[in-house]
Parts: sequence; structure tokens; C-alpha cells
Amino acid sequence: MSLKITDDCINCDVCEPECPNGAISQGEEIYVIDPNLCTECVGHYDEPQCQQVCPVDCIPLDETHVESKDELMQKYLKLTGKA
Repeated sequence: MSLKITDDCINCDVCEPECPNGAISQGEEIYVIDPNLCTECVGHYDEPQCQQVCPVDCIPLDETHVESKDELMQKYLKLTGKA
């Protein structure tokens, strides 16, 4: 499943450059994650990089976008042109 950024976001800008898929962008009030681009870093890293750098721990799993690790890998392959 993809990740999401909660209202606890402090707009510190450390998560956006960490995303290898370009899924994180500045929203109207806080940063947002595009669920169509988020693979939880599957295919790139062992753990989601945005979660690792977030100083306020505001990037949980997005329960509205449930995906298995296999589905995330297929998304990664499609996004990177390796499929």
C-alpha cells in the first residue's frame, strides 16, 4: 500500500528529495504523496526513505490504498520501465 502524510507534517522539506519515484510534492498546506507513484520504496530500498528521514513521524501506511509487496514491485517495474 502507499504511504500518506498526515496533518502533523511541519513542511520541513526533508522527505521530498528522498523519494526515488517523485511521489512526494508540496500540497496546498502540507506535503502530499501520490498513491499512483508511491511504492514504499520497493525496488529501490528495503525501507521507505521518507519515513526514515521524517522528524515528526507523520508518514504512516495509507489504508485506503492497499497493495501487496508483489503489487508494489509491479508498480516499481512499470514506473522505471523495467516491466
